[in-house]
Amino acid sequence: MSNALVNELNQLLSDYHIYYQNTRGFHWNIKGKRFFELHVKFEEFYTEALTTIDDLAERILTIGGAPLHTFEDYQHTSKLIVYKDVSEDSACVQAVKTQLEALIAQENKVKDLAAEAGDNETEDMMIGLINVQQKTIWMLNSWLG
Repeated sequence: MSNALVNELNQLLSDYHIYYQNTRGFHWNIKGKRFFELHVKFEEFYTEALTTIDDLAERILTIGGAPLHTFEDYQHTSKLIVYKDVSEDSACVQAVKTQLEALIAQENKVKDLAAEAGDNETEDMMIGLINVQQKTIWMLNSWLG
């Protein structure tokens, strides 16, 4: 498989790790009248991200690559920002939305490279992730008003 595809999958894997940790932080630190609603929702998001992280690493291995696996690698590679001390409900939801938009952009990049390489399985994986995240963004936009 192409090195470019493995590199972009590792980029996505790194982005997911930062997204996971950011969302876990929102789950822990959320405050305000929407605490109960968002505490549960953020847990859903980070639990889903953890599954995706595992799927991405296994996909990288399946196509002959080596998944990044250190926090240093993730911080160095990820294009997502690290959110610290964010606890206000709208700020947390906006941050999740912003991160999902960035994940979709990277997934589209991986999808296109996979298509060029004839890797239908990776392409299909990205399409599935994008579909779910686009729906989530629609819901977050509705929540934000």
